[in-house]
Amino acid sequence: MALMSINILVGTTKGAFLVSGNSNRGDWQVKGPFCDGWPINHIVADPVTGTLWAGGGGDMHGAGVWRSADGGETWQVARLTRGLMDEWAAGDPDFAAIINWTDEPLPFGDEFSQIWSLGLAHGTLYAGTKPASLLASQDGGETWERVKGLSEHPSADSWDPGAAGLVLHTIVSDPANSEKLWVGISAAGVFATEDGGKTWERRNRLSNAEGCEQSNHPAAPRDGETGHCVHNMMRAPGSGDLLYQQNHHGVWRSADGGRSWDDITGGLPSTFGFPICVHPRDAKTVWIVPLNGDGIGRFPPDAAAAVWRSTDGGETWHDQRSGLPQESCFYTVLRQAMARDEQDPVGLYFGTNTGSIFASSDEGANWEEITRHLPTILSVELLEHH
Repeated sequence: MALMSINILVGTTKGAFLVSGNSNRGDWQVKGPFCDGWPINHIVADPVTGTLWAGGGGDMHGAGVWRSADGGETWQVARLTRGLMDEWAAGDPDFAAIINWTDEPLPFGDEFSQIWSLGLAHGTLYAGTKPASLLASQDGGETWERVKGLSEHPSADSWDPGAAGLVLHTIVSDPANSEKLWVGISAAGVFATEDGGKTWERRNRLSNAEGCEQSNHPAAPRDGETGHCVHNMMRAPGSGDLLYQQNHHGVWRSADGGRSWDDITGGLPSTFGFPICVHPRDAKTVWIVPLNGDGIGRFPPDAAAAVWRSTDGGETWHDQRSGLPQESCFYTVLRQAMARDEQDPVGLYFGTNTGSIFASSDEGANWEEITRHLPTILSVELLEHH
């Protein structure tokens, strides 16, 4: 059946937005904001039913997951923890009435402040929190349980927060095996389970390849491990366990499910960036968005935007700039703000902290700004309708 439409799911600091286009990846229309203006860190969709989930919250609202079963027309929230609004409402009946507040206990009290990431795998909906823990729902997000095997990992007491706090920001599944899952935590690294979450292995070991030098940077490799501040991670297509990781201090590839990591940063203009994106059919084609790093501003090197692409698994890289701003460009592309569709050729999409979305319908060769002036964009995902 022909593709009928494509929807970009956009999480921002001021709610969720949907940017919808036609089968030719044009005629883009913006709808939103949704989710009562909550900060929305991540939105995912069930490609079969079209159900949407948006995770977010913060100090004001507490943490929650919003759900829409009608393509974003209406949303309902499952609140998970308390926020300042609960304190205010408890002492102010008028305010409580305005927000329809009740004193019904929330399932996780004040254990975490935000939902940072979501992942749907084999019928289970997962959520990563701040501070870092993993939740799982078997009923489409209505009720949640903590994945205790990860929270009780022997290293948990030593996990250090990154600049954005101690967050579980990346959830990666294996389409062929419901027991396998990887997560990325800043700044604790990569963890993997092969028994459905009962037990977890920390997987940050450097490979034996040359080029994995030590560094004085706090997020850099040391003691035989990659930097623990993983920024984003994606699994490559195919039957193997090929993973790619954008780290605080470089880009890395693992051919063995994270058990060892090779540095593939060589040829890039910087060691710093947030998102990473892998081709849906070609395991050796990868895209990243380099930034100039800590203490410099975290904007594109030389203030000229580019997406960098490798077609050989990170052995070589080349820049793709056509249509992107080449002067006075100071935006940041955050860790979950890049995605791709599954068409041929592949479409790529990224959002900026200045509220723009750029799209390419030819695998990054040419780019177009398809919307601007949104709030700070925190995440970008795709839902393709047939």
